[in-house]
Amino acid sequence: MDDIKKIADGADMIVNGYAFTRDGDRIKVLNLNNPEKALVITESGEVLETTMDDIEIRIVLDYWEDDREFMEDENA
Repeated sequence: MDDIKKIADGADMIVNGYAFTRDGDRIKVLNLNNPEKALVITESGEVLETTMDDIEIRIVLDYWEDDREFMEDENA
């Protein structure tokens, strides 16, 4: 449980239980309600790695497209 809190606290954005964390040019996404479900995407939304099913991937990508502006660099 402490690991989940640590990930949530370090996330750049949380949307509906999914923690989005920037890692260089990649975005790591973790389902905080089911930590076995994770996704790594590019800035453009290309899936690089995942343990999610297709439906959950689509949901997360929709969240990314709708809310990615909130993860823009502060200097942008």
